[in-house]
Amino acid sequence: VMSSFFVFIVYPIFQIIKSSFFTNTGEFNFNAYTSFFTGGILFTALKNSLVLAIIVSILSTIIAYIFAYTFAYFNVPFKKLFNGIAILPIISPPFVIALSAILLFGSQGFITKGVLGLEHANIYGLPGLIIVQTLTFFPIAFLVLAGLLQSISPSLEEASYNMGAGSLATFLKVTLPLTIPGIANAFLLVFVQSLADFGNPMTIGGNYTTVAREIYLQVVGSYNMQSGAALAVLLLTLTLVVYALQKFWVGKKSYVTVSGKPTQGRKMINTGSTRRILFIFCLVMSCIVMAFYLLVPIGSFIKLWGINNSLTFEHYTYVFSIGKKAISDTLQLSLIATPIAGLLGMIIAFLIVRKNFRGKKVLEFVSMLSIAVPGTVIGISYILSFNKAPLALTGTATIIIAAFIIRAIPVGIRSGITALQQIDPSIEEASTNLGASDIKTFLSIVLPLIKSAFFSGLVYSFVKSMTAMSAVIFLISAKYNLITASILSQVEVGRIGVASAYCTLLILIMIASLIILNFIVKILGGEEIDEKSLL
Repeated sequence: VMSSFFVFIVYPIFQIIKSSFFTNTGEFNFNAYTSFFTGGILFTALKNSLVLAIIVSILSTIIAYIFAYTFAYFNVPFKKLFNGIAILPIISPPFVIALSAILLFGSQGFITKGVLGLEHANIYGLPGLIIVQTLTFFPIAFLVLAGLLQSISPSLEEASYNMGAGSLATFLKVTLPLTIPGIANAFLLVFVQSLADFGNPMTIGGNYTTVAREIYLQVVGSYNMQSGAALAVLLLTLTLVVYALQKFWVGKKSYVTVSGKPTQGRKMINTGSTRRILFIFCLVMSCIVMAFYLLVPIGSFIKLWGINNSLTFEHYTYVFSIGKKAISDTLQLSLIATPIAGLLGMIIAFLIVRKNFRGKKVLEFVSMLSIAVPGTVIGISYILSFNKAPLALTGTATIIIAAFIIRAIPVGIRSGITALQQIDPSIEEASTNLGASDIKTFLSIVLPLIKSAFFSGLVYSFVKSMTAMSAVIFLISAKYNLITASILSQVEVGRIGVASAYCTLLILIMIASLIILNFIVKILGGEEIDEKSLL
């Protein structure tokens, strides 16, 4: 296990750092790094990415906090709808909202041309990216904040009311300070997601270049591997710094509000103007998000959006004929990677929690490292590492499966560790004392006890593999193609209907997979898999 992680995580990262100092002809220099400080496209990409990430993180965190506060404190209708939108970014392709934005606000958009009559509308660039990324990432921040706000002890707020404070003063002096660590976590999580986002800038970025997009253009478009590698190292450094802040700075800030003393549940607010305002805001935002997601299936049946709006099935005919290879390849490779990632995640979690051995801390750090490595960095590092003997894997299914596993496994490990910490080790000791081997104990005792965590890891691995974009865009070949790469290529040539058909099928596959796996978990007596376990 340790050697596999070093081969597929540590070694590629070393190769990408090394390549950032060498030109395509093998000459050693610092040109790629000095170009950051002398202006030009690389510095612009960095500045643009930071500006975009900061704006999106602020907006997403504010919207998510309003949603989470409404969910935790007010008795309002449609709570399942508000909670349900949180899973949409997880199970959908990485640029489905960008595709919807083009259908609504593009040059042939329903609103820009159909409603407003604008002839030269332009959704591309920074404004479009802010809208698209905010709608994509605020549900993820909502998941972080919803659990935190629901866990705050009502007794603290009741004490504030009893001392004469009003609702606003209680919120500003009690509730808000207690949620600062969660706000910081949500902000940093969205910040990293925005920095690493590849699909949306490629789809709707226009002339607004970002680091993740520029890495792809430098490597694939200009074949400037040194500049691409240097940008990848810079992006990796930024994400690692942010994750370090999240883990070691924000993680240490703990505001304990749940003690051993029993407390009554929070009394939900049923009336008042604040309740009405928050409910209207959440309902409007939910409807906007749902409209963006529903527009893609509608667009898949339109012949030529904005020009010929007649209904047609020709986009699906294309997908199931010429495009069926991408569907079958994606399903096949994802189904191979899913059980491997799921089982490996549980094994590593078991080793970390239950076993003491030399290199345990290293294994834990390396296994969780890939969660902080952006997909574009994984992709370019694999090209640099596996394009020659003895590991000539470029163009094969193995390298794509490896990328799927490495990207998905940290969530399985984290779920497994959480589940194992709740199980008394004496159960496994009893099995060992009766003569069972470690493997027998793990398969017969441990795995059944943590089956909910195991299936959560399986679902996340399958979803992550099916919707992977940034990591595998560098790894596809004529022999193996993927749905997400096909969607991007269709958008680039202006075939929005075909791209919408691909997206619709992919979302349907994701929903069906979640339903089937939840059904299996219920039969086996486990807890239902929800969006919080996938985050």
